[in-house]
Amino acid sequence: MAAQLTVRSERVVTAEGLRPAAVQIRDGTIVAVGDFDDVADGGDVVDAGTDVVAPGLVDIHVHVNEPGRTEWEGFATATRAAAAGGVTTIVDMPLNCIPPTVSVEALDRKRAAARDQCHVDVGFWAGAVPGNLDALADLHAAGVFGFKAFLVDPGVDEFRHLTADQLEDTMSRLAALDALTVVHAEDAEVIAAEARVWDRRDPRSYRAYLRSRPDDAECRAVEQVAGMVRRTGARTHVLHLSSAMALEPLRTASDIGDPLTAETCPHYLTLEAASIPDGATAYKCAPPIRGTVNRDRLWAALADGTLGAVASDHSPCPPELKHADTGDFRRAWGGIASLQVGLAVTWTSARRRGHTPVHLARWMSTGPAGIVGLSGKGVLAPGYDADICVWDPDASWVIDGAALEHRHPVTPYQGMRVHGRVTATFLRGRLVFERGAVVGPPSGRLLARRSA
Repeated sequence: MAAQLTVRSERVVTAEGLRPAAVQIRDGTIVAVGDFDDVADGGDVVDAGTDVVAPGLVDIHVHVNEPGRTEWEGFATATRAAAAGGVTTIVDMPLNCIPPTVSVEALDRKRAAARDQCHVDVGFWAGAVPGNLDALADLHAAGVFGFKAFLVDPGVDEFRHLTADQLEDTMSRLAALDALTVVHAEDAEVIAAEARVWDRRDPRSYRAYLRSRPDDAECRAVEQVAGMVRRTGARTHVLHLSSAMALEPLRTASDIGDPLTAETCPHYLTLEAASIPDGATAYKCAPPIRGTVNRDRLWAALADGTLGAVASDHSPCPPELKHADTGDFRRAWGGIASLQVGLAVTWTSARRRGHTPVHLARWMSTGPAGIVGLSGKGVLAPGYDADICVWDPDASWVIDGAALEHRHPVTPYQGMRVHGRVTATFLRGRLVFERGAVVGPPSGRLLARRSA
């Protein structure tokens, strides 16, 4: 059957690399990726010129916060920001919403809140917390993409962290289900010891905050998680890795074939500690932004495949919770809003290091889709959803938080000049963003993990 729509460009991310090509689409699915002039008679044609045509970004680490804390961020605003940033699929985290997604009933409430609001496709993580071991199988059957656990206090009363023994018990249970465990890996004992010292330091000092969450906290936790993967066989993913010291246990796990993956985030690849002023709480996140040598090592780990994805860890809050008036890092919420600008800030650093749009698609589309099992996403190839990000890698612009689609304007990227501007986003072949504006009513689907 002939294509209904063809999207073509001189620069398309294909299995053969970046080349002139035409992506043919019918009924929301890619039916062919041919030569530039391979256009079906009678179908519509979008000619992107020299803009990059790439698979839509897949962001597997997004805190939407609805229901319960919709004033922080909700599905309508988060998915508008996603569409504007070339992100066509997000997977929503189970905490910061009320109730947290730790039971099927809570998952049903979250899906009800999201329904008819989403401009991109949305999947859901569930939580692994003390006391919900018996709920894991039902949540898995209900289609969540995996289970998030913390080894340290996440900072909200509704979602408690697991001890190391509890996490290993949980991973054993999830291994039997062939379910994915995703872990915030910081060692609680190290953090607690540093917190007692931090109480005697300047609360406005970024260096004091950085010392309160040292590399050792991440390294110990990732080593623990790697050992649990070895003992249980549970498929496991380490979230938002910030410390290059923690790369070695990941490499060891890979060398022996253990199912352990990891991601990092745009802020760890772009920002660096020495440039963060005291009192600048917009930069607060956990784990923290570290130094330039550390940043270089994270880029090297992306290049060699030790890190398999870049995800935003989009975690916004109302401006007053950042305590910008006092600059108090102890009291400020730790989270960075970056869903809409992840492509641009990552590309700005990537291009300086000699990387290409093909690498960006691997880290922000194909890699994350593979980690969570989104088999129809992240690749421009026949049979895949026609989720497409069209972007100009040479366009330069200045980030203005107030102009973004996120609910709140607070961003550490305020005033930063970046390269890479999204010009159009297609969701299953339907235009949802074009040249600065979200297009049409919400058409995103609520996704469920496919059974094996």
